[in-house]
Amino acid sequence: MDLSQFSGFLVFLAVFTMGFWLMIFLLTFVIPYWLVGYFKEAWKYRKAGSEPAKKP
Repeated sequence: MDLSQFSGFLVFLAVFTMGFWLMIFLLTFVIPYWLVGYFKEAWKYRKAGSEPAKKP
């Protein structure tokens, strides 16, 4: 294995490792955070819309 093959292998490992950790980060933090925020907002708007209107 010469230097160009070894450097290519290191670049492959770096890209693969970054992709792996990005996938773990997205699946464990970003997507649940987005889903919880979405359902909180939907519940808030549904609750506000279901209250009867007050007559003046």
